[in-house]
Amino acid sequence: MHINQQQIKQYESQYRARLINSLSGFKSANLVGTINDKGVTNLSIISSVFHIGASPALVGLIIRPHSVPRHTFENILQTKRYTINHVSADFWQQAHQTSARYAQEQSEFKAVGLNEEYLAGCSAPFVRQSKLKYALELREVVHLAINGTELVIGEVTDIMVDQQAVRKDGYIDIESLETITLSGLDSYHTSQRLARLAYAKPQKPLSNLSLDGEEDEI
Repeated sequence: MHINQQQIKQYESQYRARLINSLSGFKSANLVGTINDKGVTNLSIISSVFHIGASPALVGLIIRPHSVPRHTFENILQTKRYTINHVSADFWQQAHQTSARYAQEQSEFKAVGLNEEYLAGCSAPFVRQSKLKYALELREVVHLAINGTELVIGEVTDIMVDQQAVRKDGYIDIESLETITLSGLDSYHTSQRLARLAYAKPQKPLSNLSLDGEEDEI
């Protein structure tokens, strides 16, 4: 099957959105927790979270165009603080429900039955049910003129995770935390690790890594 550019442009908008959103493969499923200057909390599922750098510890996410109210984006601009919370297998349906367009004065936490959790020094709420979550301070917003989206870049200030999931070399075993993944706009998946592989070098056979980073030849 070959789909050319002209066909893509002619597709019905929802069909095109589902098709193009599927091209990037499996994506992370995260809940972004924010609070506004009136104390109303907000929770939004986002699949566009990605690593930018480790020193400083920067994470990016994409916010869709501001053609309709974007409470998450507005709250981040107001307070400069937000949290990112992994979605796990025991509350993925509640997480999906946060994508509904609730009124600004209604907290998605209460609407979908998830609990707020706070950490000293961070005004933004965490999701208590999440097994891996972290707080960020806003560092930069880049407007992408090509499609009107916003690239939000934050610096990680605090990480909350089960200590047993953090391996000796710093690797976090997210599969043990039952973190799930998304494909397209609305398909949720669990994962199964194939292996950890050692750093690849020319003329050197590939090697497996244990969960703690110990190397064994394949």
